[in-house]
Amino acid sequence: MTNAASRHIGKSILAVLAGLVAIFVLSLGTDQIFHALGVYPPWDQPMTDTGLLILAFAYRCLYGAVGGYITGRLAPRAPVAHALVLGGIGVVLSTLGAIAMWEMSPPWYPLALIAVALPLSWAGGKLAARQR
Repeated sequence: MTNAASRHIGKSILAVLAGLVAIFVLSLGTDQIFHALGVYPPWDQPMTDTGLLILAFAYRCLYGAVGGYITGRLAPRAPVAHALVLGGIGVVLSTLGAIAMWEMSPPWYPLALIAVALPLSWAGGKLAARQR
């Protein structure tokens, strides 16, 4: 493998990781703010209020697209493909989260997160590609 190819692979991995970290930091940061303000119940209690779940779903959708955008902007080439890799990771992580937290919320919520992970990353990557 040439040095140029190694650099591209390294940049690709960093681009996907940057998008993933952005999604985690933004999502958990927003969650923490809402918990601290008393909008959300304590961390160890289930959240079953539909309105609160829709709120959480809405900002997770936004942050998923932002993560795809960041990944696409940082990708050395093929921004949409990189964003789709991020979306695939999001599907896997959302599925694992759904399994782990199944009893903590109504089933529609984790299933919806799984369903939107790939299209939102794609949308963010597509936006990044248009701006390149």
